Amino acid sequence: MEAAIGAGIAIGFGVIGPGIGIGILTGFSSEAIGRNPDAGAAIRTNMILGAALAEGLGILSFVLGILLWTRIGG
Repeated sequence: MEAAIGAGIAIGFGVIGPGIGIGILTGFSSEAIGRNPDAGAAIRTNMILGAALAEGLGILSFVLGILLWTRIGG
């Protein structure tokens, strides 16, 4: 039971950071495209790359949380 709670907390904390990061990234990139529409393609490319890296961290924490839950508590 404690392992399941620990795995859930690990997943939750591991996903909060990338979620906040993607939100900030999207907001600032939208603002940058609004200020300089000619640079939209370059800004969008960098935004997608940054979002993919942040999302990878979230998925990694999810997988590690499930592995913890199955190895320790299962």
